[in-house]
Formats: sequence, C-alpha cells, structure tokens
Amino acid sequence: MSAPHIILTAGPTIEPLDPVRFLSNRSSGKQGYALAGALTARGARVTLVSGPVHLETPPGVIRIDVETACEMMAAVEAALPADAFIGVAAVADWRPAERHAQKLKTDKAGFANLKLAENPDILRTIAHLPPGRRPALVIGFAAETEADPVALETLAHQKMRRKGCDMIIANDVSEGVMGGDNNTVLVVSKEETSKIPHADKSAIAAQLAGTVMALLGNHRKV
Repeated sequence: MSAPHIILTAGPTIEPLDPVRFLSNRSSGKQGYALAGALTARGARVTLVSGPVHLETPPGVIRIDVETACEMMAAVEAALPADAFIGVAAVADWRPAERHAQKLKTDKAGFANLKLAENPDILRTIAHLPPGRRPALVIGFAAETEADPVALETLAHQKMRRKGCDMIIANDVSEGVMGGDNNTVLVVSKEETSKIPHADKSAIAAQLAGTVMALLGNHRKV
C-alpha cells in the first residue's frame, strides 16, 4: 500500500495593503511544522503549504511557500488529491479590499475606514468537496482564548459542525502559545474528546500524528 498523502497548512497568512503594511497574526508555524515532521516520520507523504515563517522544512516534507489566504487556497487545491487535509495555519479571515502598488498616503482617519474583503474559508471548502475529491479525513485547528476546558470543547464542536470537518484540535492561545514552544490541546471528534496535556509542541505533534495515521489506516481498510 502506498504512503498516505497528507496536505497540511501552517503559519500565518499576510494580507498586504501596500508594499509596507499588511494584516496578519502571531502564528509562528511551530505546531504545524512539528506535525508535518511527525507525520513524515510515520511514513506519510506530506505536502506543507506554509505562510511566512522562520522555520526549517522538516526532512522529507514537500514545502510550498505562500503569503496570502487566496494563495494558500490555490496551493491546497492544486496539491489534491489527498488522503487527509489538516488546517493548522492561522488564516486571516479578512484582507484589504484594495492592494496598493505604492505606499498609501493618507491620514489616520483614512485608515479607520479601511475596506475589507472576506478571505476564502479553506477548511470549509475542503470539507465540502464532493465525494471522490474530498480527503477521507479533514481536520481543523481552533485557536481560542477561552481557558475553561468545557467552553473550549463547546467552541470546538461548534466549529466542527460549522466547517463540516471530521475533527478539531482546539487550544487556548491566551498564554503565549502562539510563538511559544509548548501547547495543550483538546482533540475533539463527533465520537469523543481527549486531552493532550501541556507539553513541548514536538511531543504534541507526535501524539497527534499517531492519531491521524491510525484513523487513516482504518479508512484505508474499509
């Protein structure tokens, strides 16, 4: 049996307003890169679609660099078919409606009325692909600032239903998780919820990779 193909997104996206300004977030890409490496170590063929980060590509991983959410969406679609899609990237929900070729000259009031356009919802798009094109396993990450584990689980279930994916990996990012080396996650599916306690992101990735590969093995036996 051939190695399962997994498409994984990681890092932030940046949405330019002009050559010097952009909308983005604090994602470092560390958890996504660690997971890509852990999946490859377990025999998967991983295509990593990455926003701008300062990280080395894990050995054996095929890396595609992008900047914007639209570029990430196009790269993911081009990498299909796949056995699994894992959306770890912190994709910007919005982008400036107009991208200026030169530095925008305006007063502060002008920026207060900045017009935005909605970015593509990558996770939802992949989860709703037709049978035969949709990956067997579609997993999303949910970065929340809700420390209460009950509330965090509720938010994860809501996102899973809203996006139409098979699993959500939820974590509380209010305490420096974005950019840090450690994480704590809830693994939420329709059937069950389990917690991976506070640990180094590489250790978290190892446990998640084991779960993903086991699920893929079950799908491929059916």
